[in-house]
Amino acid sequence: MLKSFVVISAATLTLLAATAFAQVTKTAPLDVEPVLRVPSEDYRKNWVQLGTFSVLADKPADGAKELHQVYMSRQNLEAYLNTGTFPDGAVIVKDVWNTKTDVLTTGTASFAGELSGRFVMVKDAGGKLGAGPRSGDGWGWAFFKGDERKRTITGDYKVDCLTCHEPARKTDLLFLQGYPVLRK
Repeated sequence: MLKSFVVISAATLTLLAATAFAQVTKTAPLDVEPVLRVPSEDYRKNWVQLGTFSVLADKPADGAKELHQVYMSRQNLEAYLNTGTFPDGAVIVKDVWNTKTDVLTTGTASFAGELSGRFVMVKDAGGKLGAGPRSGDGWGWAFFKGDERKRTITGDYKVDCLTCHEPARKTDLLFLQGYPVLRK
């Protein structure tokens, strides 16, 4: 039993280390393919929020260090609910917020602070995006620092993105458990 715990703990630590590394790419900002840009419309107001993930601080008593809020257009959400798959061209935007934590009347709470960056994923089951370094495994991938919308720091999705998403391969590389609206 202890040996199993040690193996599971080691695997978890490896995944967490890989996750932290994958979100800190060393690629210089570069112009991204237009289809992978942050949408110009106000997706926070016009799209559906699929869910939010809270990423704990290194010391959990300090609250969350990041909030990840994920959005998709209503049309693509309805297509997924009808078919169980995301249609080609479906865009998912994940805002990554640094947090602030404070003691409120409800208890200690973390809430969004400054925008750290945004991830954009575009469904590409048909391979229409081509074989570029930000396309593969059925998706287009890009991360943008801060308020940036056109210049990504994603050089190669296999290095910069897939490390985090691989554990969710059985669910189309998305952590669907965090998206209550997708549950049937």
